[in-house]
Amino acid sequence: MKSKTEERQQIVIRSIKNEVILEQLNDCLEGTIAKQWGEHTLTFDNTKGLGTIRSMDFDWGVSLLDCDLELTHATEIIFRTSQVSPVEFIFISEGSLKYQESGKDSMDLECFQNIIISPKRAARQTFVFPPATRLKVNVIRIKKKEFLKKKNNNVTYLNDLLFSVFNDENSDLPYAHSGSYSLRIADQVKSLDKAYDSGMIRTLSLEGRLYLILALQLLEHHEYEDKEALPDSLSKSDIQKIHKLITYILDHISEPLTIKLLSKESTLSAKKLQLGFRLLYSKSVNEYVRQLKLEIARDLLKNSEQSVSEIVYHIGIRSRSYFSKIFYEEYGVLPTEYRKRLHLPGGKV
Repeated sequence: MKSKTEERQQIVIRSIKNEVILEQLNDCLEGTIAKQWGEHTLTFDNTKGLGTIRSMDFDWGVSLLDCDLELTHATEIIFRTSQVSPVEFIFISEGSLKYQESGKDSMDLECFQNIIISPKRAARQTFVFPPATRLKVNVIRIKKKEFLKKKNNNVTYLNDLLFSVFNDENSDLPYAHSGSYSLRIADQVKSLDKAYDSGMIRTLSLEGRLYLILALQLLEHHEYEDKEALPDSLSKSDIQKIHKLITYILDHISEPLTIKLLSKESTLSAKKLQLGFRLLYSKSVNEYVRQLKLEIARDLLKNSEQSVSEIVYHIGIRSRSYFSKIFYEEYGVLPTEYRKRLHLPGGKV
């Protein structure tokens, strides 16, 4: 028998208009839709999940669809329309999704990765949202035909592949790009939540930030296709190297783990190493290593008979007093007191 979180629901969308998309999402999510200053915001908090989805339309076929939600069940959001689909610039700042276009292999849409999708006309697009997982997804949608009417659209400056996508009025040329991981784009997406409170100033602020995000996503695409790396971005192989490095750190936790050493071990520059840890763990390399040492020490205090001095040596800290200081800062209790409390009735700290 499937648990609630293993059940899967489907939401079918049959429009490319943001306002209608929200209404069709709400048929399933059973929330409320508010309209103000040109924004449409769907809010829900019930057995379906918790979150907000907002949309906003701008001139020349540009629109924003912004999601911050956690769904109770695994959910397939399926777009089925005979209309020409917009080009979609997607950026996920928390969580991950799976995407599939009819007749093609599924793609993993990952956190902090620059993603551009232009489906073939009448294609079935399926976005799979995992259960009980917070997702923050920003989607800039461009209706190609309308955008090409914009004065100084400058699409001719795009590389040949993306230029052909924008000029393909009938959407006969499907396209999908999953590029580098960018902290700069992530920072700009966060800024969308810091727009002015109301009215015209809010609208202009959102529009300006939206175009800046779009520009950064196009720049990343250009550099990616030209095999050049932006200084604030990481490739998929860079991310894999950092994941592999975590195993090395765990295996050598008692040794000095300097930036120079970790950079050499991962074959990444010190700058890329720091960028990767900020993207993946929201910490500097040293902050991450220190946190890991403390977590290992806490587990050893709880589950082993080693003395505090032995544990301090095991995690590669040479000063017991320094260890006690940072342990107290992290957990609000000294290591010796922590172990004593574990032996009290109930055994909880």
